[in-house]
Amino acid sequence: MPQIELRNVSLSYFTLQSETKALREIHLSVKDGEFISLVGPSGCGKSTLLSLISGMIRPTEGEVLLFGEALNQASNRVGYMLQHDYLFEWRDVLSNVMLGAEIRRMNIKQARQKALKLLDHYGLAEFAHYNPNQLSGGMRQRVALIRTLMTDPDILLLDEPFSAIDYQARLTLQDEFSSIIRDQGKTAILVTHDISEAIAMADRVCVMSARPSTITTVHEILFATTPRPSPLQARQETEYNSYFNNIWKEMKGSVSADKD
Repeated sequence: MPQIELRNVSLSYFTLQSETKALREIHLSVKDGEFISLVGPSGCGKSTLLSLISGMIRPTEGEVLLFGEALNQASNRVGYMLQHDYLFEWRDVLSNVMLGAEIRRMNIKQARQKALKLLDHYGLAEFAHYNPNQLSGGMRQRVALIRTLMTDPDILLLDEPFSAIDYQARLTLQDEFSSIIRDQGKTAILVTHDISEAIAMADRVCVMSARPSTITTVHEILFATTPRPSPLQARQETEYNSYFNNIWKEMKGSVSADKD
């Protein structure tokens, strides 16, 4: 049984005067532990699709299922990491990581032990009592990911988590995030504008069309190297250029058709 399933999902926005169709007839199935990337033209509704999967909004038509059950509200089994880290500057790193546990009224002593263990495991133990303004952009994003992992969601939704980071830091973070997510055995969906990032990190890349958007093609990303190469290493693999060129042509064609 898939962890995530979208069946003929469409979404429209309504005003008193008109209807604007954002998404149309989307079908998607995601297995346990699978890493999916969504790419497509700006404004095509990639982030909107994440909001549907999180349960924050509901489709106009079709249905979203998590673990075989219709999703009618936000689920505690889904963790959502936004483009910006949204760390509270007046709280230290440990307190920021603990935020979700506090909101969900988890056992604070146990949550603190878990937070310290995660910070230590992912190389941030010595910064537990630093304030966010003392950290680099990449470190802040790692803290934000650990905060998301604290409540132990089965599914991670990542909305362009590297877009505000410089290129060198992005490459490092892609490796770190991929390692952490796979180490934790999470199912993940990444929204990105970066085709290279999508190919390097994901098991499958879903290409979305211009609005009203649908998923036009799904590329299974397979490399001859085993185990699967890290995102940085993946860019050096023989298969990488073919995946990139095919996806780029599809996206370029979608934008051209939209202008016509």
